[in-house]
Amino acid sequence: MPAIIENDVLVYKGSNLFRQRVLLSILSGRAIKIEDIRSTHDDPGLREYEVNLIRLLDKITNGTRVELSETGTSMYFQPGILVGGQVTHTCCTQRGIGYYLEVLLAVGPFCKEPLNAVLQGVTHHDLDVSVDKMKSAALPVLLKFILVDDGLDLKVVRRGAPPLGGGEIVFRCPVRRHLRPLQWTKWGLVKRIRGVVYALRVSPTMANRVVESAKGVMLKFLPDVYINTDQCRGPNAGKSPGFGASLVAETNEKTFYCAEAKSLEAGSGETSLPEDVGEECAMKLLDEIYRGGAVDSSFQWLLALWMALGQKDVSECVVGPLSDYTISFLQHLKEFFGVMFKLEVLRSESEDEASDDDEEHVTKAQKVKMTCVGIGYVNISKRTL
Repeated sequence: MPAIIENDVLVYKGSNLFRQRVLLSILSGRAIKIEDIRSTHDDPGLREYEVNLIRLLDKITNGTRVELSETGTSMYFQPGILVGGQVTHTCCTQRGIGYYLEVLLAVGPFCKEPLNAVLQGVTHHDLDVSVDKMKSAALPVLLKFILVDDGLDLKVVRRGAPPLGGGEIVFRCPVRRHLRPLQWTKWGLVKRIRGVVYALRVSPTMANRVVESAKGVMLKFLPDVYINTDQCRGPNAGKSPGFGASLVAETNEKTFYCAEAKSLEAGSGETSLPEDVGEECAMKLLDEIYRGGAVDSSFQWLLALWMALGQKDVSECVVGPLSDYTISFLQHLKEFFGVMFKLEVLRSESEDEASDDDEEHVTKAQKVKMTCVGIGYVNISKRTL
């Protein structure tokens, strides 16, 4: 639902896309008000993980003001100035660390001080991207905009599976005064597959079985497949048992596609076979490669954000089919920054020759060319020499 503007405050209704709205509020400096947050639910108001996100954002900003109604179904958010610096935060275990890390990655380059964040919680969660995927597929996208790797790093200190977590990561992000424009229309051919399989508080043979299953699928398409095992022990294994895999496909144009799969949550009453997890992860990666484009589909929205905030020049990028989350994000970019993207659907010759019976196949394989002119967003907090 589009925003209503009251006294220069953007007013939204409902709990959907909460993270997008708060994130863009901080970057744009515009206050927002969100009403009717799960007001019809049996358990109304903000969830614990959403309040936890607000606390994290309060730590990296100065002057942020948040007003909640008694029931938690209405929130007024007045953003402060991005400060960054050293932050330690315990994330809510209802969501993965990736839920919080994506926000830090989006705002990191625009802080006053280089961000050095220690996050604790669940490193691999069904609802959020894992820390492995963030490191493999999201950080290379940011490097395209900042060019120089001035300490951009994501280190997994400990892994933690749901429901209890116990994982820990360290994220470092340099600051920039502005982002460069980007032209990224080629993504190349996949030249190698890499990956990591982790086993937490379970038999080490579980990891080996996942590796064999995943390689059994990938070796049919590519000979250069190498998967590491991370058989964590003691405190490094977190507080809950579990295992999973993260696979990365690298192209000759330095594009990275990533897919992941994990075992069912401990205590759910069901068990996962390692062979099924390995095969699921491999098939997801093949699907991601088939979608194509210059960026992994999970991070299209981050690409759009940095393109919109770049210098006042034309940025263009070709991606695979747009995700629903990205489409919503593009709508929010227009509301907060007034940025509009030109979207062109690119069709290959093979798609033009496809029969009408193959319409679903054609639609899925379509590439979208995203073009916009950056607003020239300047990090006024960054100290200049």
